[in-house]
Amino acid sequence: MAGNLRRSLAERFDEELKFFRTWIEMPKAVGAILPTSSITARKMASVINPASGLPVLELGPGTGVITKAILEAGVAPQDLWSVEYSPDFVEHLREHFPDVNIIHGDAFNLDKTLGDKHDQRFDSVISAVPLLSFPVPQRIAYVEALLDRLPIGRPVVQITYSPRSPVPAHKGNYVVEHLDLVLRNIPPAQLWVYRRPMAS
Repeated sequence: MAGNLRRSLAERFDEELKFFRTWIEMPKAVGAILPTSSITARKMASVINPASGLPVLELGPGTGVITKAILEAGVAPQDLWSVEYSPDFVEHLREHFPDVNIIHGDAFNLDKTLGDKHDQRFDSVISAVPLLSFPVPQRIAYVEALLDRLPIGRPVVQITYSPRSPVPAHKGNYVVEHLDLVLRNIPPAQLWVYRRPMAS
């Protein structure tokens, strides 16, 4: 029991150290100095419909905290596609999640990143990309491009550490919903959902 606890704490420390080191080296690619909490990750994954028959797209998985929550929500590993920009994180993810489709590439250029699968449709998108590091027009284009890959009404979930939506409402063909404020996250996390509006 004590040995398992020590191993678990050692693994968590290793992940946090890796995350912090990547934040120092690539601050625009990592939005926080510590990984997302498991509570936040589970809330983000709660929007997924594992019975949809479509895969899930995860963007910015980092050390895999959200990846784990998505799998625990009932998504089969082969039905999860995770796009990560940092080579160090990609290596870490492939070691810990060997059956997940871990893709090294740019979440802002999915046509290139997904290669011959660029036309793939997804049930939902779980995004931890640090959008506040990018100009507003680029954030809007990002969400619009993601929604083009989803059925009407299905969500893009985005984490941020600002009290306002990183993608402003009324700037495109999407609606914005505040999903949750998670205080048990360092720093406290705001979760936002973007969807294509249903036809009236």
